[in-house]
Amino acid sequence: MEPRNYRMVVSTKRDFAKASSTAERQLHHWLGVIKRYNISALSKGRNTIAEGVTLDHDAGSGQHGAYSRWRLREWKKRSGKPDPGTWQATLVVRSGDQEEDEHRTWIQVDVEHFPASPDLRPTRADVPHITRLLLNALPAQDGLADVGSFPKFIEPDDVEEVVEELCDLDRRLPIIVASVPRGHEPEVWTEKVVEPAFKHLTGLAVLYVLRPDAQQRFHRTFDYHPVFGGGIRTYLPGVDPAWQPDAQRHPVMSRATLEADPDRAAVILAALPRRLALRLPLPDSLDNLPVQSTRPRPASHLSHLDELRTENTTLTTMIAEAEQRENANADMLRDLREQLQIAEELEFDQAAENQELYAKLKRAERQVRALRTRLEKAGRYDLAHASVDEPVGRPSKFAEILTRMDEFPHLRFTGRPKRTLELDAQCAGNWVDVAWDALCALNEYAAASATGTAGGDFRYWCSHLPDGCEHRFHASKVKMKESETVGNREDWRRERTYPVPETVHPSGELFMQAHLRIGGGNTIAPRLYFYDDGPNTGLVYVGYIGRHPRNTLS
Repeated sequence: MEPRNYRMVVSTKRDFAKASSTAERQLHHWLGVIKRYNISALSKGRNTIAEGVTLDHDAGSGQHGAYSRWRLREWKKRSGKPDPGTWQATLVVRSGDQEEDEHRTWIQVDVEHFPASPDLRPTRADVPHITRLLLNALPAQDGLADVGSFPKFIEPDDVEEVVEELCDLDRRLPIIVASVPRGHEPEVWTEKVVEPAFKHLTGLAVLYVLRPDAQQRFHRTFDYHPVFGGGIRTYLPGVDPAWQPDAQRHPVMSRATLEADPDRAAVILAALPRRLALRLPLPDSLDNLPVQSTRPRPASHLSHLDELRTENTTLTTMIAEAEQRENANADMLRDLREQLQIAEELEFDQAAENQELYAKLKRAERQVRALRTRLEKAGRYDLAHASVDEPVGRPSKFAEILTRMDEFPHLRFTGRPKRTLELDAQCAGNWVDVAWDALCALNEYAAASATGTAGGDFRYWCSHLPDGCEHRFHASKVKMKESETVGNREDWRRERTYPVPETVHPSGELFMQAHLRIGGGNTIAPRLYFYDDGPNTGLVYVGYIGRHPRNTLS
């Protein structure tokens, strides 16, 4: 499910008293000046600061430290418009454990939306203004890195320090680095392109812009994880610059994607950091806070009957809030269960594929040793130890794959080339090789499907490859159907509906469920979607090659 809530968790070296007073001043500025609510008489408990707007405040101290917490709830129904539900924003200032947190103070901001009906989806929360106010007023950190509301430039002398931040084992937030294309002024490029792309990332990531004169020094360390040409790379926690396969974990957004649709690019760029922020366990200091349950302060000079009425209203409100939280927790639990099921299926497929590949590798090694021994006994040492030529004729980019689609007489590519070309700027590992192998195998299958000799669908074909076939593709990478969750979501179905000739379907498009896993390990995770029309037109239509369409994990 697409992440809808917002969460920022950072720390500051200021002590609790100073951090708490600073946060409270910024909160009052946000509520009183920006939102124009009445905050003239705030105290602990529940404060009604406008019609349909309450501010709960509680504080305490104990063996785990001190805390202050404010919770803003807004419900404003306008005549003639649907019920907007309830927006809830929570600010927590918490003193850290003196031993584990090195006298740090933790700051947490959450924004959630509770729909008016459990059948409705929550509205995606934007970055709240209070976040920017706090980051501008408090020196905030995540591990070794400073967290600010605007990106900072990486100068040549800063590279070593940034590398330490990237490799910091205590880092929780992603570090997102934007590059500047050759021939562009960094300041101009940052203002026009980078800042709009980063607009949803405040408080969710550490933001940098890599100056061109620092690029070479940066890439000497991150040779496998580069970013250049106006692209933006998201470096997740746990980066290993010396391990090439690790590069797949850290997605790249190309300049072409940024410029084609800036608003969409900004949403995509923020999706992974937002998801990580919501799913990462809270620091112990924040995780052991008591549940907030405030009630309105009792009014004086009320009759006994009025007191009972007030108490009844209070209890009714608290029950409604509890129901909202229960519905939100149920949605989260349902989402986590779906993700767990997908992850378990993927883990099984990958384990099976790894086991088969390992067995093939060992057989190949034994065969090589046996053949080399025979050649040595025959006196052909030159052949036994000769170098092996690299295979020729294979494409090195997705752009080349598109230009060579006519080499597959039984396939027709009907998708948008632009989506496929975007993969070249974000490509990791062996994606091009896997895609080419998939098309070669699919072409052989399509020929058999057209003559009715395939014996089953493409997954069956891959599991029971007939003799004489040249191209293999692992069956675990083949999915012939989408999940019920995807099939029942109209927007996700539409995203998987691709063009076909009217001879295949009168509407000129089809919801394609069959797809191949081209890559994984990051948010791009490219997929190839196809439709087998062998019995009808004698062709297989490839409707899409590109980044993973949205699902419960994106």
